Order: sequence, then C-alpha cells, then structure tokens
Amino acid sequence: MKFTFAEPQRAHNPAMFLSAGARKPNPEVPERIQRLLTGVNDAGLSMIAAQDHGLTAVSAVHSPEYLEFLQTIYGQWQTINGASDEVIPNIHPNRRDFSYPTSPVGRAGYHMADTACPIAADTWNSAYWSAQTAIEAAKLVQNGEPAAYALCRPPGHHAYADMAGGFCFLNNSAIAAQILRESHDRVVILDVDLHHGNGTQGIFYHRADVMTVSIHVDPSVFYPFFWGYASERGEGAGLGYNYNLPLARGSGNQEFLDALDLALDRIRAYRPGALVVALGLDASEHDPFGGFTVNEQGFTSIAQKCASLKLPTVIVQEGGYICDQLGGNLTHFLRGFGG
Repeated sequence: MKFTFAEPQRAHNPAMFLSAGARKPNPEVPERIQRLLTGVNDAGLSMIAAQDHGLTAVSAVHSPEYLEFLQTIYGQWQTINGASDEVIPNIHPNRRDFSYPTSPVGRAGYHMADTACPIAADTWNSAYWSAQTAIEAAKLVQNGEPAAYALCRPPGHHAYADMAGGFCFLNNSAIAAQILRESHDRVVILDVDLHHGNGTQGIFYHRADVMTVSIHVDPSVFYPFFWGYASERGEGAGLGYNYNLPLARGSGNQEFLDALDLALDRIRAYRPGALVVALGLDASEHDPFGGFTVNEQGFTSIAQKCASLKLPTVIVQEGGYICDQLGGNLTHFLRGFGG
C-alpha cells in the first residue's frame, strides 16, 4: 500500500480551545504528524508526495462562500482593534436562513460551529494541503491502486459544506468520496473515529449515491452532542442512506467489532463500488479523550473487517491524539488492512 502526505500540513499550530468552558492547550498539534509518520513507516508503506490538484475537487464539496471565508478571515480578523491572535467565534446564530453578515465577527460565528477550530495565519494552507493529500490518495485508488492511506492533518470529518468544527476545516473524507464517485455509481464512507462524523453526514444527508456510516460514542454524552443519533437516517433522496451506530462511553473491542459487523452488513446490502474509511485512532484506550477502550489488537481486527469488503479503498486519517501508542495503533491498523 502507498501513503500520501504533504509537508505544509505541519504549519497549522492552534494554541488553545475551550473544553467545558475552560481554556486548554489544543490537542490537534503538529506533533501528531510525526507520531503518525512513525506508525506508517513501521507498517512499511511507501510515500507519494501530494501534488497540488487545485480547488476543483474541494469546491465540489464546499461552498464558494465558505472557501472564500477560510482564505480571507484571518487577515480580516487582524484589522479588528483588540482581536485575539486566532479567529475564535464569540457568537453563533440560532438559524442560518438570513442575510449573510459582512462583519468578520459575524462571519466567524456563521462558519465556525464551535471554539475547537481556531484559525491562524497558517490554517488555510495546512487545511488546503490536508485536502490535497486526500485527493492524491483518491486518485491513486481511482487509477488502480487497491488501497491508499492519506496522512491528513488537520482532520476533516466535522467540517460541513460551509462550516468548520471540532479541529476540522475541509472534509477530506467527503472530498475523497466525491472523487471516487467519478468512477463508481455508489461510494460508502465508513467512519470509525471516536466522535461522530457530523460534517460528513451533513454533506451527504440528502444523497443516495454516497452512503455514510459512523460508529462513535453516544452523542448524548459526548461531542458533537447534537448529531450522531441512531434516528438520523437521511432525508429526501438520502432517506435510509445514513446509518449511525452510537455506543456507550467506555466500549471496547467487542462492542466496537459487534457494531462494525452491523455496519458491514448494511454496506454489503448497499453494494458500493468503493470505500472511504475515515480512520480515527482516538478510539484507543490510551487516547487522551478517553471515550473508548479499543486496544492494538482491536485496530488490527477493525482493519481486517474493513478489508473483507474487498473494495477499492481510501483510508483518510481523522482523529487520534498524542499518546505513546498513537503510531503503533496506526501500524496495527495498516498491517491488518494488508498494507
């Protein structure tokens, strides 16, 4: 298996986020890249440097209004007297069907779901190259590779078509799926991150050509709180094409693998032509978020079950935060998949 990567992803280095109202160091830091590179190298994968494919694939998923916001908001924010060093919203609308604000404060509230996605000088460029990394992997698979791993950072699955959130700015998994749609009538995104892939769900919620499946901690007690319930099945043409499998906090290997069996049954019934795995290593028993208790063997088993679908597959890195086992968990997953 090959993996894709782009060096500019290192530049984004958010200082803080708010958690339960407290200012804390942001865990989505550049060091994640080095830990993941160690894991992918230990798995023996060969690297393909991501090329610049432009915004065509990105704009197939994200609105032009939102892309313009991501590219310009930092500079506009700095013109505000006394503004923070990073763009962090202090107001959020309770509806989004109104006139678009011109104030950078209003625009930040409109396009940023929470305070976990601060935007600094290097954020756009890192997010852009994170998306290019996913695009490169999708094109490898589109051109005949059976599978490819995209080492994407910052992650993407909390990003909606026009809204950032949860450390995420551009939805790399959705972008990869949209590329695979050029070659396949039906594509599935299987999200195995600790947190529900709410942005991915939102992007495809009214579509039947991309099925979205997510295994995650019960959102009634865990981020993102307002999305990820089993009752969310899609709407309109997408009704029945969104499948959420929330699990109790603290669930381990067996509970996760049982849910994965249900997910795979649903995926096989859909008969997709290609698969995107939104890989969150934060399900680990050692991850600082402490949501699940999956161990290294669990990640091997998750990968083996995903590989059993025998579909052209793009594996896109989502969560997984600093702990001694981060790289090893990735190694176990990639080896389990057959990398």
